[in-house]
Amino acid sequence: MARRILQLLIGLVLYGAGCALTIRAGWGVDPWTVFAQGVSIHTGVGIGWVTNILGALVLLAWIPLRQKPGIGTLANVALVGTSIQATLAFVPTAPDVWTGGAMLVGGTLLVALASGLYLGTAFGPGPRDGLMTGLHRRLGWPIWLCRLLVESTVLIAGWLLGGTVGVGTVIFAVCIGPLVHHALPLFDLAKRRRVPVEA
Repeated sequence: MARRILQLLIGLVLYGAGCALTIRAGWGVDPWTVFAQGVSIHTGVGIGWVTNILGALVLLAWIPLRQKPGIGTLANVALVGTSIQATLAFVPTAPDVWTGGAMLVGGTLLVALASGLYLGTAFGPGPRDGLMTGLHRRLGWPIWLCRLLVESTVLIAGWLLGGTVGVGTVIFAVCIGPLVHHALPLFDLAKRRRVPVEA
């Protein structure tokens, strides 16, 4: 249990740090971060704190979907945005396009690694992922359609509010799924517990 909790916490902190790197890269960010950026621009609230607030609001949407949060879900709401805010305080904006590209790649890889860490603990999905699965269960729509509709909505809303949409947004969207697919087996503690230990 102690290892699972430590892995969860490390994963969530690294997830936020990876998101912060993609923000500082200036190439464009993932849909939910675009939305958080847009809200941050108009409210003056730090993007990390906005991320936490949005996570809590999305969690409220779980109620009619009859989704039950786990420890990991609640920790996600509290830690990811906090880590984003802390990392942004120390990491400056990329000084040129090449440095920005490197930061985008590094941030995307870090988010994938972090996803494998926290999802591998099986303590519950993040609020946004739970929203997708909840819509799938309640409405019977395919997961890909639920994700497309939700993320398209927040992306467009964030862009209209002034969030950064660019090449990085596309790169993140295309790469993050396959990267997490490869990262998750490395840290899937539940799977490892099912494998018998040989003498």
